[in-house]
Formats: sequence, structure tokens, C-alpha cells
Amino acid sequence: MSFSKSLLLKVNKLFPLPVHPFNLQNEGKMTYAQWQFEKGADTIKFYTGKYSTEDMFKDKTVLDIGCGAAGKSLYYASLGAKMVHGADVVERYREESKKLSIEKGLEDKFEFHLCDAKNLEFENETFDTIIMNDSMEHVAEPEEVVKECMRVLKPGGRLFINFCPYHHPFGAHLSDVIGIPWVHLFFSEKTMIDAYKDLMVGIPDGEDRIKFRFSKDKNGKETISYINKMTVKRFNKIMKKLNLKPEYYAEIPLRSFFSPLAKLPLIKEAFVKMTVAVISK
Repeated sequence: MSFSKSLLLKVNKLFPLPVHPFNLQNEGKMTYAQWQFEKGADTIKFYTGKYSTEDMFKDKTVLDIGCGAAGKSLYYASLGAKMVHGADVVERYREESKKLSIEKGLEDKFEFHLCDAKNLEFENETFDTIIMNDSMEHVAEPEEVVKECMRVLKPGGRLFINFCPYHHPFGAHLSDVIGIPWVHLFFSEKTMIDAYKDLMVGIPDGEDRIKFRFSKDKNGKETISYINKMTVKRFNKIMKKLNLKPEYYAEIPLRSFFSPLAKLPLIKEAFVKMTVAVISK
């Protein structure tokens, strides 16, 4: 075992793990879809100070990019949406979302689509509301995805985006078993991958999680392919390149007392909890 991996594993024991839906599911407490539904209000809390839920969902045709098991999509449907379409690339989420839609009595207001967000299977100007909740940091080609969202968005419609920047304390998205804040700033990607695999030993869905998070690039190097390392700076460059000016934009600090640090150019990325943007067409 390498020294760096050994050090990560030892330090990791000092930190409690954040609550994670995969772990809750393994413990039999709730499914991923149920957890998403219960957290539905949290997925839009960064907008509701400016936009009401009626503005966002009432009688709207909605697209949820990166819907996962669609618990959040079904929460949006429960707020009066005319129809919610969830898009994701993970096939097993289709059945999970269908099961929850039936449980919630919302099967007539929801449809799951197995598709890549950069190549959506919808006609131009289909949606009143598009939501990218915690998905901007995951899509492989974010610029293309935003362009595609604008294509299928109706005139007068809105695209709602919120994401945790890469330098967020848990921006590596390995917090189901690694609880060290900012672990990706202190350890190499290889070390994190090796340690994660060790920590997956004995976990029932460990192999699925590993396949979900890691893959090899064209040079054969194993990477954390589940994320694209989106930063605040990169996101704003994309907005500028696409000539999109958000009608609402905010950088939410980790805590209120971190607000001054979240405004300093050289270190702000590490202290921004959420980047929020609303783009109208």
C-alpha cells in the first residue's frame, strides 16, 4: 500500500461521513428515489427567494436534466407541473422512478428518458422550465448541454442551474465513504480512487459505485469520470462564450461567516457552496 493511500485512509477515520443516499439505501432506511423526493424542496431553495414555485412549475412542462431516480422530478410534479420529463443516462433509474411515481400517484405526470443531455430527444421549444440541479458538474460536455437546453426551451421559459463547484469541500463526490473535506486538494486523483476502492470492499453495491464513478480515459488512465471538475470560473466562461447573461446569479458561501472568503478571487472557489444561475429565453 502506498504511503499516500495509507495516510488518506487513516485521516479519513477522523471525519464523520456526510449523510449520503447510497448509504441510506444500503441501510434499508429509504431508497435513492425516496431520498430525492424528500429533499425536493432543497433542490430549489436557492431560487425560491426570487421565483415562486408557481413561477417554476404551475401548469408548466418541465425537463429535469440528470434526474437520477427522479424523486426530485416527482416532487416538481407534485407542485402542480403539467408534465415533468426526467433525463438521465443510468438505465436502472427508469424502474426506480416508475415505482415511486406509482407510489406518489404521479405516474400520469412523469416520464423517464434514457438519453444524453447533449443530445436530447425533444423538439425545439418544448419546455417552459428546465432544471439542472447538481448536474452541471457531472455532464461530460457542459457547453453542449447548455446549448441543447436552450434549443428545447420555449421563448419566455427559464433554465435553472445550480451546482457545487469542484473546489467545494466535497467536490470530488466521493463522500459516501470519504469524509475528509477538500480531500481532492490534498491527495492525487489516483490516491483517491485507490482508497475509494479499498473502502468499497464489503459494501453490497460497491462494484456498482466504482463503475458509476470511475472509468479510463483514451490513454488508459483511470479517472473520476463522474465529475467534470466544473468551477465557478469555468461556468462563467461558458456563459460568456454562449452569449448568455443570467437574469439571476448568485454564489452561495459555505456558511455566512465564510462570505468574505467566498469573494476573494484566489481562494473563493473553495468557499462557495453553490453556484446558482437562472437563464431566460
